[in-house]
Amino acid sequence: MNIYLFCNAGMSTSVLVAKMQIAAAQKSIDAKIEAFSVEVLEDKLDEADVILVGPQIRHMMPNIKKTVGDKCPVDVIDMRNYGMINGEGVLQQALDLIKK
Repeated sequence: MNIYLFCNAGMSTSVLVAKMQIAAAQKSIDAKIEAFSVEVLEDKLDEADVILVGPQIRHMMPNIKKTVGDKCPVDVIDMRNYGMINGEGVLQQALDLIKK
């Protein structure tokens, strides 16, 4: 499963991605978790199983949702989990979105 996080430059989510990868490994979840700049969203869309967007670009969600359409679930990363760099919490958010 491919869990993709998008933010302005892909940098602010990189530490969160590392924590999510650790949480996935601890739970034996086979997931490819990566962070990208929102500028490459269209290029990565076909590979994504779920897309999470950094809170700092939540104002872009209408355009992001329009671009993604029904190809995969998309949501803004929970602000509290993002701020606390809670990899397990954000991983669970992604898994919950996939289950919907």
